[in-house]
Amino acid sequence: MLDLTPDRGDLDPIEIASVDEIRGLQLQRLKWSLRHAYENVPLYKARFDAAGVHPDDVQDLADLAKLPFTTKADLRDAYPFGLFAVPRERIIRLHASSGTTGKPTVVGYTQTDIDNWADLVARSLRASGLRRGDMVHNAYGYGLFTGGLGAHYGIERLGATVVPMSGGQTERQVSLIEDFRPHGIMVTPSYILNILEQYVRMGLDPRASSLQVGVFGAEPWTDAMRREVEAAFDMHAVDIYGLSEIMGPGVASECVETKDGPVVWEDHFLPEIIDPDTGDVLPDGALGELVLTTLTKEGLPMVRYRTRDLTRLLPGTARSMRRMAKITGRSDDMIILRGVNVFPSQIEEQMLTVEALAPYYQIELFREGQMDAMRIHVELLPTHSGAEHRRACTDILVTRVKEIVGISAEVAVGDPGSVERSQGKARRVVDNREKR
Repeated sequence: MLDLTPDRGDLDPIEIASVDEIRGLQLQRLKWSLRHAYENVPLYKARFDAAGVHPDDVQDLADLAKLPFTTKADLRDAYPFGLFAVPRERIIRLHASSGTTGKPTVVGYTQTDIDNWADLVARSLRASGLRRGDMVHNAYGYGLFTGGLGAHYGIERLGATVVPMSGGQTERQVSLIEDFRPHGIMVTPSYILNILEQYVRMGLDPRASSLQVGVFGAEPWTDAMRREVEAAFDMHAVDIYGLSEIMGPGVASECVETKDGPVVWEDHFLPEIIDPDTGDVLPDGALGELVLTTLTKEGLPMVRYRTRDLTRLLPGTARSMRRMAKITGRSDDMIILRGVNVFPSQIEEQMLTVEALAPYYQIELFREGQMDAMRIHVELLPTHSGAEHRRACTDILVTRVKEIVGISAEVAVGDPGSVERSQGKARRVVDNREKR
């Protein structure tokens, strides 16, 4: 792989400013953001007043802990525009979540918000090793989902050429990559596996492709998957993090020279880690739930938004700002199976250690008598078909999940192509417990 470390002279000065400078800027922007939310969003005024806290009481970053949290339920309850802090006429774009449970969460952006978003995605892409003049294949979905358009405008702001492919049509994805010869690709980590599989199906060598950088986000993925993708394509695989309620992709991003966790762009977002049960703020380095406060958002300021993502805050390395550790799961999609906490990423890590298995899986939860049970659906590689490989893989994965994850689970090893494929975000867990 090429050395794509950016020249420090190309970085925004704040990226390598002193920690004291960053904290000073955060406090200045936090005071503005809290006042903006309090004066323009009835929910925040009511919550702050009920807690007996006024924005002027926040004189230090630690004072943020005095304020109440915001949750996804608050956005749904205020559907569609109840949390906007500016008149609807100043909102130039709307996005919304998929709305898989209850009402979707709607977010709005002013022109300043859109400009900041584009700047931060461009900064993220530069951190990943991409440069002005490069071509980037954008396979994130376009539409209400923030991924496609968020990436699109960031690519253009970087000064790169965007290929607005969106998701799906996997054979065409590969054909365009081969014909256009892009330097980078932005896509979910599960869908890059579909693209890899299509390369093999078409008899093409992915290592001979033009791709130098893959920027993967929108769902958790493991370092084991990073190694697999990097080896398959001979390219750098970096993590980009975001969520629509805070902005979209580009809230945090890994640096290609270190690949040690996404750097939180702290000049725009103030991160905290809390105990998901008590809400207490935890010290840097402790595992807990990520909470984010926006510092520059006009249209939809968020104060102490509970992301439900479980991670750690770590010291800066390639940049002065703090990093996020790999997300281990979510506090609200954690599987509790017979008293054991399990995250899909733990299953993925063990599945990827089995040489004969393809990198696709789905977890099925069901009832077995009066007990909850788990079945892990995986599939063989085309080069390892047959009953002998099937039995061996079953035995290995059952043993590793039992010994390392700590649960007993069934394993169903299918033929190549038998596991459901993603056209965007992967559906990792299917809960059939209520259907039995």
